[in-house]
Amino acid sequence: MTVSPVTLTGAVVRLEPLSQDHLPGLIDVGLDPVLWRWVPTQVTTPDEMRAYVRTALEERDRHVSLPFAIVHQASAQVIGSTRYGNIDRANRRVEIGWTWVARSHQRTGANTDAKRLLLTHAFEVLGAHRVELKTDALNQQSRAAIARIGATQEGIFRSHVVVPARVGPEGEAIPARLRDSVYFSIIAAEWPAVKERLAALARPD
Repeated sequence: MTVSPVTLTGAVVRLEPLSQDHLPGLIDVGLDPVLWRWVPTQVTTPDEMRAYVRTALEERDRHVSLPFAIVHQASAQVIGSTRYGNIDRANRRVEIGWTWVARSHQRTGANTDAKRLLLTHAFEVLGAHRVELKTDALNQQSRAAIARIGATQEGIFRSHVVVPARVGPEGEAIPARLRDSVYFSIIAAEWPAVKERLAALARPD
């Protein structure tokens, strides 16, 4: 399984291999504390976004991740980021995650389109046997969204990630905590049904 930088083009978004060229656009839309409420990494300043991109590119160079910028097709505006992570070539397994989309483009089909592009590429081009997704156990919105596309919840990793103390969206102090992570997966045999589900979600009511 060879995971190489590639541009994936959908109906709503285009996924471009992340580069430093995307940094100004990511800073423009990505410093909203609400976006990072459930994420262990805090990215609310330009320096933190620079560090976030630098880490993603270092992981790409070590062949453990493949990060993308999410670009809105109609406006050509950078609206977020996502990636393949925890790449296991020997077992043909990848994780889809580290995904965030600007609030202005949430509930517009952007995230669903990005997931469809990544899943299609994983199963139909990379030949993955399994794709994993995970989220904070407290993030009911994310859990519902992952289940909605047809992923199977496998279990909860207790005390899985240390979430540092931070300032919340309303300026409130949020203490450090241990996060439980919920793991989901889609396996190759399930992909045809998930693909149909994603196509149905993409169609207007």
